[in-house]
Amino acid sequence: MTGKTHILGGIAASLAYAHIANEDPMIMVGAGIVGALLPDICHSGSKLGRKLPLLSKIINTLFGHRTFTHSLLFLVLIASLMNAFFPNDVVKTGILVGMVSHYILDMATRNGIKLFFPLNLTVRFPVTTRTGSKVEGIVFSILTLISFYYGFQVLGFYL
Repeated sequence: MTGKTHILGGIAASLAYAHIANEDPMIMVGAGIVGALLPDICHSGSKLGRKLPLLSKIINTLFGHRTFTHSLLFLVLIASLMNAFFPNDVVKTGILVGMVSHYILDMATRNGIKLFFPLNLTVRFPVTTRTGSKVEGIVFSILTLISFYYGFQVLGFYL
């Protein structure tokens, strides 16, 4: 999936979580966007990879794309680091929700992800699409609708 779809996936997932858990939606969404972009640090052409090119190059050289940073191991590592160094639970949760949304979206692509890294097992949905395809455009539109729906919900407005 493209960066814009991952961002919108992070927004939709964060707003839905904020609605269900009654959390601050603004903080949750900001953190969700960061989390939704974080797994692609392993790709130098990604939004985050372009901002941190040296780190992106090192991670890509060590692990490749859609392996370690797209795994449950990475999710647990990030959660552990945030628990050790970052006291804000809403931000921590938002980042993790954004990361999970990224994983789910990438599992909908033909290449899938190495969710159980270091095992060389690719995880993808039975029906997949190509990054940047018309189907991704439909997914983007659905995520937009979900974002509007939950955005109105957490702001106290109802359709």
